[in-house]
Amino acid sequence: MAIDIDKLSEEDLVDLNNRIVERLRFLHQMRAHKTMLNFSIGDCVAFEDQHGRTVEGTLTRYNKRSVTVIGRDGRHWNVSPGFLRKVHVASATKTTTAVTLAER
Repeated sequence: MAIDIDKLSEEDLVDLNNRIVERLRFLHQMRAHKTMLNFSIGDCVAFEDQHGRTVEGTLTRYNKRSVTVIGRDGRHWNVSPGFLRKVHVASATKTTTAVTLAER
């Protein structure tokens, strides 16, 4: 689809710009939503903060474009789901418990 913007009036250009911005917001929101579906409430997750430090916590809420994570220190973080990765703490704990029980 070719649009000759040289023939559009200022009003038409502003309208076109608004429609493009709205469409880009929608696509970004859909991408974030799709990524959110990889995680469930209660999942142990990790991400890097603005200083490059790893923050681990529990996913507690889905927001419009982000998720809320409560870190181990109790701080609340609103994080884009694209920055999250799952942490499998439960499986490591189960393995340690099984080894301890087997040693008894």
